[in-house]
Amino acid sequence: MNRQATLQALLSYLEHECEPMIVLDTDYRILAANTAYRRQFGAVERPYIGQHCYRISHGYDVPCDQAGEHCPMRKAFETRGPDRVLHIHHTPRGPEHVNVELRPILDEDQQVVAYVERLSTVRSASARPSAEGLVGRSEAFNTALEAVQRVAPSSLPVLLLGESGTGKEMFARAVHEASSRASGPFVVVDCSGLTESLFESELFGYEKGAFTGAITRKPGLVETADGGTLFLDEMGDVPLSMQVKLLRLIESGTYRRVGSVETRRADFRLVAATHKPLEQMVSQGSFRQDLYFRIAAFPIRLPALRERLDDIPLLAESILQRGGAAKDQLHLSAEALARMRAYHWPGNIRELRNVLDRARLYADDGVIRAKDLPPGIGEAGMAPVAQRRMAGARESDDAVLREQVRQFQGTRRELARALGMSERTLYRRLQSLGIG
Repeated sequence: MNRQATLQALLSYLEHECEPMIVLDTDYRILAANTAYRRQFGAVERPYIGQHCYRISHGYDVPCDQAGEHCPMRKAFETRGPDRVLHIHHTPRGPEHVNVELRPILDEDQQVVAYVERLSTVRSASARPSAEGLVGRSEAFNTALEAVQRVAPSSLPVLLLGESGTGKEMFARAVHEASSRASGPFVVVDCSGLTESLFESELFGYEKGAFTGAITRKPGLVETADGGTLFLDEMGDVPLSMQVKLLRLIESGTYRRVGSVETRRADFRLVAATHKPLEQMVSQGSFRQDLYFRIAAFPIRLPALRERLDDIPLLAESILQRGGAAKDQLHLSAEALARMRAYHWPGNIRELRNVLDRARLYADDGVIRAKDLPPGIGEAGMAPVAQRRMAGARESDDAVLREQVRQFQGTRRELARALGMSERTLYRRLQSLGIG
């Protein structure tokens, strides 16, 4: 069978796939695409055929690995096996998070002759300002989001680790929405405000007459989460005496209502979260080691806001969208945005939301200016993170960035780290300036 016939046979096979798929040659060029791809990512004129995948998906002039991205084609070529990565692609709807799974096609000599790429859009996060859901496109954010996409289809317990205000409940919901239980309930249990007796009755429910005031039977949150996801927020605050009962629930999948002798079976996916150092608590004896190993099957570290400063404009616009009517849309001045990017945000996204909610009250003309921000936001002496960085590209004009590039002795990756940005962001900035 000649090459064209082989390609046609492969495309006929891919037409039966409901997810977008394309065929690539070893020079990164798109050879063919199925109908699902044309509908979701292509155009009527089919301008992508014969084009390099990195230009169509990213607008790059070079392959992804030369622009600071992970390139699945390079990894697949080296291993002769599949590779998977989460990228931000240009689509007819704008930038979107896309799961990319690439598999090499080998000839009889085990040489790579082509690749098949499967693409699936991540629905639980947005790379553009959005009135709901997770929002971000920085490297740190994408790393956490990729971990969510990896674990969501499984049944493994997930442990979200991060400072207060980093969006743990929204990431937990993203795990739920990307799982096979998405049509089931998503039940949140705030462990921080529950006493030992209240924790047991809230979690497991109780029978009529189980205690004073129990005038009717009440189902617990475990029962409410049947067929869905149970999210235990602030897991580090669970009383030590209750941890053994929680361990039994997770290990056996069974529980009893307070005041009942009947054993009931639970059917839920567990996602837990905490800002506390659980491993340290285990060594101190304040958290059970066996429970820790059960809930930490797949830990995901969520980045602090100071680790994703490139996302501040995107997050700020999203928060402003969520807080007012469309006719009352607000905007940030360049100076206000610069100050916000220079601040270290100890309260993370929760603090950012509070700052913007306060500032909007002063923006009578629809523009939030630096003077509308609370004292200390990005002012001298209040930005320890920013003071340790060279001026970032977004705060530098073109002449300053050119001079930094000229004087810097090191690799592009080292330069990006010194500037306090991702290598991908630096590449895009240099590309816009015509610097190779």
